[in-house]
Amino acid sequence: MTVEGSSIDPSRPSIARVYDYLLGGKDNYASDREVGDVFKRDLPGSVAIAFANRAALTRAVAEIATTTGIRQFVDLGSGLPTADNVHQVAQRHAPESRVVYVDIDPQVLVHGRALLEQNDRTRVVRADVRDPEGVRNHPDTLELIDFDRPVAVMFSAILHHVNDEEDPAGIVRHWRDHVAAGSYFFVSHFRSGNNPETEEAERVLQQTFGRGRWRTDKEIEALLDGLEILEPGIVPASLWRPETVESPWGDGGGEQELTVWQRLIAAGLARKV
Repeated sequence: MTVEGSSIDPSRPSIARVYDYLLGGKDNYASDREVGDVFKRDLPGSVAIAFANRAALTRAVAEIATTTGIRQFVDLGSGLPTADNVHQVAQRHAPESRVVYVDIDPQVLVHGRALLEQNDRTRVVRADVRDPEGVRNHPDTLELIDFDRPVAVMFSAILHHVNDEEDPAGIVRHWRDHVAAGSYFFVSHFRSGNNPETEEAERVLQQTFGRGRWRTDKEIEALLDGLEILEPGIVPASLWRPETVESPWGDGGGEQELTVWQRLIAAGLARKV
């Protein structure tokens, strides 16, 4: 999610483009690289957060596609296209999978539609995740997603960009109440570490974008109220089912000792029963 207007403004940093830069992408501008360089230069090791998050998302999509009958995904706050996007992972395991990408950043719309032009099972919707009703009832969403059947709702690294007064729990609750039983919810979220690294990273995001909220494991669990949180629960993203499937992101999880940065992004999967 970004706070930009309706057109691309290269002079103003975008959350989606900063993530793109940290992940090694090329769809970013000097203003985005300036913010990204604060993390690279002043918070060495922090880039691991982006990689650990992306790897967990890849594993979650593969898990859903291979162990459930769900064949439709809504990726909220999807960001700019990169390697192993949700549709690529899902369709690799289940070619009939359909994916709707949602982001407010106009550049995501432009690049996403260009990338997906030849894929008739994907759509890119420019909408604000804080307006779940608008997202759910968008014509492109309704064209691809059958809400009478289970759907996977992906909140990958987006709810920590929703401030408390914007009711992130209410956003999740709206989706919970408007999808079929058997639907899955994936959440990854900045995780409070009660350390100087957490405080500095949060300060940079708040100063740049006016948003960026670290939450405790219990607060993240509370966002999934009314859903069944599956094993292993809310854990550092690198420890979320690291054995599930190979990932191109090299997040360094598994049995390795995690860095302080890898512990600052949590992930979890839940189901509506």
